[in-house]
Amino acid sequence: METQKIWSNFNEDLYFFILKKVKNKDVTNDIFQNTFLKIHTNLSKLKNEEKVRAWIFQIARNEIVNYFNKESIYVENLSVNKEISLKKYQHICCFDKFINDLPEIYIQVIELIYIKGQKQKEVATELEISLENVKARIKRAKDILKKKFNKCCKYEFDKNGKLIGESNCSICKE
Repeated sequence: METQKIWSNFNEDLYFFILKKVKNKDVTNDIFQNTFLKIHTNLSKLKNEEKVRAWIFQIARNEIVNYFNKESIYVENLSVNKEISLKKYQHICCFDKFINDLPEIYIQVIELIYIKGQKQKEVATELEISLENVKARIKRAKDILKKKFNKCCKYEFDKNGKLIGESNCSICKE
């Protein structure tokens, strides 16, 4: 398979995939360009052309992670990083309060995976616990957060377990 054929078949999907993840057109353009440079450079390593889509999207995911890792170097303090990452959720009633009220073992896992963007295996290694334990902590943390949002803010959950609706929170209205 040639780079031109990959470009023709996947450029739009790949571009919007990256844009959805980074939410910045300039950064998306840089990552998109780096991704196609790596695709072109490493095309000879692709063993199974039937898996080209998965292969190019994995390259894009790696480039996105590289970008966020480089950006996090400039953030000296995890609490500052947390504040930056959580700003986009401030419209959700009591979000940071509920996160901070979690037991410390759950806060650690949530911060490492959802705020710092680490993989579950990396978190397991870093915390010196099993991968199953990491997954259990994530599930328990999400269950606690869902209950708090439902009880306090009157949010509802769709069939996929995602928050929907408008805030109706007595704490936020005080």
